[in-house]
Amino acid sequence: MFVLLMLVVMTLVSNDSSHIILTESIEFFRKRNWRTRIRYLLKITSSFSSSKCMAGRSYRPTVEEVNQWAQSLDKLLSHKYGKAAFQIFLKSEFCDENIEFWTACEEFRTMTSLGKLSSRARTIYEEFIQCDAPKEINLDYQTKDAIIQSLPLPSLTCFLSAQKKVFNLMENNSYPRFIHSELYKELCAVARGEGKYLKF
Repeated sequence: MFVLLMLVVMTLVSNDSSHIILTESIEFFRKRNWRTRIRYLLKITSSFSSSKCMAGRSYRPTVEEVNQWAQSLDKLLSHKYGKAAFQIFLKSEFCDENIEFWTACEEFRTMTSLGKLSSRARTIYEEFIQCDAPKEINLDYQTKDAIIQSLPLPSLTCFLSAQKKVFNLMENNSYPRFIHSELYKELCAVARGEGKYLKF
């Protein structure tokens, strides 16, 4: 299954609508049996590989890039392909809310429209932080309370403390599992040009 997930990364990482399709693909995995998953993935990878946006372009990472992902979580997340692979891994383990929150915080800190800051801060709070949020992350009371207090007049760094805590959580738990996962091993093999790992 990790080989198939890897193929989804390779075909979706550069597409503008990749986040939506990636989410739909993993949800499909969670509800279907093994053979159905394979047929579905082969259909997706085939259609995307033949699309105009993919024509003549390769999104396969280099050996150096894949090796760098094992050096630190920072290096993994700074690479578009690496981040997509990590997110797929987390989705397969039903624990992708942390990377989604981290990404939302990264985007929030780069916002240029101060007029939209308050509404976006509220959206992040409702999606990830408030009690029984749809993608609630694990934060201590003090951190949550500080965010609540900042919501009426949020700053670009109002989620920074929470983001750092979530990063540390991923760094100590999910990231080591990813580096030792079959998905990462397959990515290394593909980067080395060992096509035998792609045979079904």
